[in-house]
Amino acid sequence: MKKITLIFLLSTNYIFSNINAVVSILPEQTFVKAIGGDKVNVSLMVLPGNSPHTYEPKPSQMKDVAKAALYFAIGVEFENVWLSKFKNLNNTMQVIDLTQNIQMLKMQAHTEHDEHGHQEHDDHKKHEGNDPHIWTSPDNVKIIAENIYEALTKVDPANESYYKRNLQKFISLITETDSKIQSILSDKPKGTKFMVFHPSWGYFAQAYGLKQLPVELEGKSPKPKELIALIKEAREEQISAIFTQPEFSDSIAKVMANELHIKVIKVSPLAPNWSENLINIAHAIASK
Repeated sequence: MKKITLIFLLSTNYIFSNINAVVSILPEQTFVKAIGGDKVNVSLMVLPGNSPHTYEPKPSQMKDVAKAALYFAIGVEFENVWLSKFKNLNNTMQVIDLTQNIQMLKMQAHTEHDEHGHQEHDDHKKHEGNDPHIWTSPDNVKIIAENIYEALTKVDPANESYYKRNLQKFISLITETDSKIQSILSDKPKGTKFMVFHPSWGYFAQAYGLKQLPVELEGKSPKPKELIALIKEAREEQISAIFTQPEFSDSIAKVMANELHIKVIKVSPLAPNWSENLINIAHAIASK
């Protein structure tokens, strides 16, 4: 009898044990929780307020990696350094590429302002790679959600219907978010420009027919001559605000804002409240 009870307890513990998953950034945590619900424990690597360009995990976070079944990778710079180390630490952990089936954009530099004669910017072109901020486009988030659903149902087929219900609910939220943004921006002509310090909003801009004007790339601030040209362009385009991120210094953005008498709006693409965040950005651009 004791043996049967023990087997029952072990089997029920197995049935009710959650999937341990790790994600790189906060928006991913939001997405995995939306699909995984109470069946998945989600550990976050790049903690709030930190940059995925330079983050180093804490020992407690390495423990989360050691016991994880899944790692959801999304192509941020942090993963270039750490994913191989995580795999060495836990070689049974599956790495799921959430960028699968997504058309990647190149990271936008301010090299595109060549009409101002910025030959100095050409050196940035050598360093350009893919823009990792895929989650700023609702259509991309639908693909990300599908990728998460596929991964979870493979490791936990018994709960497929649960994950499917969550996926459908989340897709509805994404569709609703997209509709709201389109409505907010409906009066803006195609090609409306908005200025950003760090070029994090390329997919958002593409989705809604906008154009981001980045001030810096790869942490490189503009030289004085370039700064003058950027201020001139901002005046010509009647830019009313500069978007900066709390993860980066905004001292140069403040200099530009003072010169142009415009607002500095701090907004992070890494915010966990993904839907609300994109809607707020749309409102800020529409209020120009």
